[in-house]
Amino acid sequence: MRTVWLGKISEQWHEEIREEKNETERWERKFQEIEYLEVNEDRHNEQLHYFQNQVRNRDHIMGEAVVQIRDVADHLQTLAVQADTLSVKYELESDRG
Repeated sequence: MRTVWLGKISEQWHEEIREEKNETERWERKFQEIEYLEVNEDRHNEQLHYFQNQVRNRDHIMGEAVVQIRDVADHLQTLAVQADTLSVKYELESDRG
């Protein structure tokens, strides 16, 4: 083994060192890519929570609007009944008069 190590010529050592540097650079790029993806994931999670809150808020507002619409519909029904009652009363008074 020792003779193999000693037997390598300078060019072989330089080639091996270049290969190791390339491998190191490749792993460094992978690491940077992972860091970039993690930062993006965090940002996307923040956006997701923001939009989920927006949806919840809109759901609440729409729920309140539905309640108000139902109240108005009930009131309109009451007014329609009152209008019918007044119409019948007016007709009865007109027939008497």
